[in-house]
Amino acid sequence: METKITVISDNIQNETLSGEWGLCLLIEYRGNKILVDAGASDLFLHNMKELGFDVKDVNYATLSHAHYDHANGMPAFFENNADAKFYVRETTEADCYSKKWIFHKYIGIPKKMMEQYADRIEIVSGDYRLMDGAYLIPHKTEGLSAIGRRESMYRKTANGWIVDDFSHEQSLVLETDQGLLIINSCSHGGVVNIINEIRKTFPDQKIYGYIGGFHLFNKTDQEIDLVADNLQETGLGYICTGHCTKEHAYDLLQQKLGNRLHQLHVGLVIEI
Repeated sequence: METKITVISDNIQNETLSGEWGLCLLIEYRGNKILVDAGASDLFLHNMKELGFDVKDVNYATLSHAHYDHANGMPAFFENNADAKFYVRETTEADCYSKKWIFHKYIGIPKKMMEQYADRIEIVSGDYRLMDGAYLIPHKTEGLSAIGRRESMYRKTANGWIVDDFSHEQSLVLETDQGLLIINSCSHGGVVNIINEIRKTFPDQKIYGYIGGFHLFNKTDQEIDLVADNLQETGLGYICTGHCTKEHAYDLLQQKLGNRLHQLHVGLVIEI
């Protein structure tokens, strides 16, 4: 049974469709349409229409993590699709910030959205079965706040600032004829950590592929090389990345991963 993924929004535009710093994927899976993220604006609506899709036909929507470049399009989704729920992690709040020196910049979901669209947002915890063959899996790796500190990402709480441990991030995992397919838009918790998490969650199933950004745009060449080496060791047959990976890191990854690595861009169609 074929799984089809269309890239609706990404940093890299194609000849006719605009891109943005954000990500939105549409997945056609077992008779349903699953939207992963809604990009940084309502651009995804225009691109969906141009690609021949109707947002009203989306059956499920999932938020990979609580950052603006994946969530700012959510209000537009709610206004144009009357039925589908948007599935988010239980710790999702309008509280994510980046820090530079003493300054904090808001990088979270639209403020008030959780309250304004409470009837459309489904809050999930633990390993969650979205539908037959599709699962939302949280982080299970200890110590991810160390990554948050390195990234200068924080969350604002009633008791003050805490380092982000990316508990609001989740992976969409699909069972396909080739094996499990992992979709995680930015992989803030670390792409290899996520692969290991999914391997432990589904110990009896092969992992075929991974789609998403790796958040390598701000990493050193040495850090990127280490990710490439670790990805090689996972044995995955298909890796498609873009968005926050960016061009330099992509080129370094390709030197080691070769034709197993593919570039995300607006309009790309992946068939598995």
